[in-house]
This record gives sequence, C-alpha cells and structure tokens, in this order.
Amino acid sequence: MIEKLKALEKELESIVLNNADETEQFRLKYLSRKGLLNDLFEEFKTIPNDQKKEVGKVMNLVKQAAQVKFDEAQVNFEETIKDSTTDQDLTLPPEPTKLGSRHPLVLVEKQIADIFSKLGFSLSYGPEIEDDWHNFSGLNFPENHPARDMQDTFFIDKEIALRTHTSSVQVRLMENQKPPLRAIMPGRVYRNEAISARAHCFFHQVEGIYIDKNVSFADLKQTLYHFVTEMFGKEFKIRFRPSYFPFTEPSAEMDISCIICKGKGCNVCKHTGWVEILGCGMIDPNVMQSNGINPDEFSGFAFGMGIERITMLKYNVKDLRVFSTNDVRFLQQFESE
Repeated sequence: MIEKLKALEKELESIVLNNADETEQFRLKYLSRKGLLNDLFEEFKTIPNDQKKEVGKVMNLVKQAAQVKFDEAQVNFEETIKDSTTDQDLTLPPEPTKLGSRHPLVLVEKQIADIFSKLGFSLSYGPEIEDDWHNFSGLNFPENHPARDMQDTFFIDKEIALRTHTSSVQVRLMENQKPPLRAIMPGRVYRNEAISARAHCFFHQVEGIYIDKNVSFADLKQTLYHFVTEMFGKEFKIRFRPSYFPFTEPSAEMDISCIICKGKGCNVCKHTGWVEILGCGMIDPNVMQSNGINPDEFSGFAFGMGIERITMLKYNVKDLRVFSTNDVRFLQQFESE
C-alpha cells in the first residue's frame, strides 16, 4: 500500500497542468468521488489496524499534494476564464431563471408548526442518534417491548440506535425544563421496515407535549380538533378510537373522514371511509415521575403524527416513496406554494 502511494506521489509531481480543461481532468482523475484517491481510501479500510497509522500518514500527504496542485492551477487559470467571458454580448437579454420550489414535506411541516405556534407551542429539536433511555426506557417501554427488536430499530450498538420517534425530544425537554411545558418536536426518524407505497425506513414526525396543572383529555381533544380544522377544513368528520401506547394512558388514535373519497370508501382508506392521522393520549404518570415531574401536581397530554401521512392527504399523493426520489417533475408541482 505504501509503495503504491509513493508511486502515485511521484506521478503527481511529474504532472504539469497547462489550462483549465487539464485542471478539471486532473480533479476528476484524482480528487473526485470516483478518483484514484477515493479508491485508495476505500482500500485503506481493509488493511490491518497496526499498519493504519503509518499508511494513513502517507495517504494524507499524497492527498494534500494533489489538492495543492489543483488549487494552484485553479487560481492560475481563473483569470483566463474571466477574460473569455468578456467576449460575450452583454447586451443580450438573460435566459429566464426557473423558479425553485420547497419540498412538500417542508411546506406541510411549516404549516403544522404555524398552527401550533398560534396555540403557544414552541419548537424543540433533538439528536437523531439516541441512547436507550431517551428513545425507550424514559418513555415507559418495557425491556421486552417489540419496538426494541432489530426488526423495528436500527441499532448502532446495544445501547445506541437511530431514534424511532421524536418522543425522545420530549424526554429531553422534561429532563431540562420545569412545567409548564408546551412544545412540538419535528424531525426525521428511522425504523427497520420494508419500503413500500405506505411505509419507508425513514420518515418525518411532529410530536407535541403539553404539561401543566389541571390539563385534561378535553384540552387534548380541542387542541387536535383545532389542528384538523386549520389543516384540512371544517367539512371533514373526526373521531377518536381507544388505543395503546407505552407512554400515554389513556391512549387514542385520531381519524378523519377520507379526503380522497369523501368518506365513501377507497383504496387509501381501505374502504372504511376513515384515515388515521395521529396517535395521542394523556402522559402516563410513570413517564413524568421518571423524568423528574410530580404527577400528583401536574398532568399533560402528548400526540404524534407522520408528516408524510398528512402531506399525502393534503396533496392527494398515493405513493410515499415519491417524497424521497427527488423527481423534478413531482417537485415542480409545488412551485406556487
């Protein structure tokens, strides 16, 4: 490996760059993602650990030499490039600039944040790589809960994983601030699931928490009624169904009448006329006590929703995968938003 690097170093010393085209070819050959140096860095991963220090030192010197040669050549030919542009007719009208557009998930996340901010909710963020306490234990997940299995969670090691929900930010908020607490937590989350039209291994959530004295389930319902009305309008029906989540008790899921078929039944709502949009409930006293809040003095509610699900309903998108394919034809539909 070292012999190969030294041979490459001699090769770099012998190269003379005479113009901007040769400089760009030099970058592509040696410094680009598919260049020789990148290939050597990949090969570096396979060498024995006891050799990595010595080889790494030589490799960095070679890379620095290549970068210096490229940078110097780029500066030398910059004036030539500038001179060539003066030959253009500057009186000609410019080419029309195409308008960009924000991603539909960004648009919906902002709209959700705007709705809850008017109700006094602030924004809170947390890390996407979490420990067991913030992702599971602090939220009352038993040790044998299915969500801890490798089938559902991307584990980095036994105690560290990619967060499976933004509820982990709720734990951090309860640890570091005293009630009253009122915040929403948007962000990307990860689950070890098969990718399909209705599921993905990464997606986005907005979760919310409100803790204060005398907070009731009625407060939760009115908050979510207001959200649905602001997001989708008043013409849709709303219902709550009993459910179970480890961190809330009682727990519920909230459905709205299907936007696609207007409640008549279609593939999106599985011919029920209803679509689930979020989960919610009163925060379990065990969760508050574990995070230093007295459940005898305070009560609170929490809720969580998938931004993709809300976006699919709002813009009549039938395949969740289009949000991450970067298809320009899809994104151009949102230029006016």
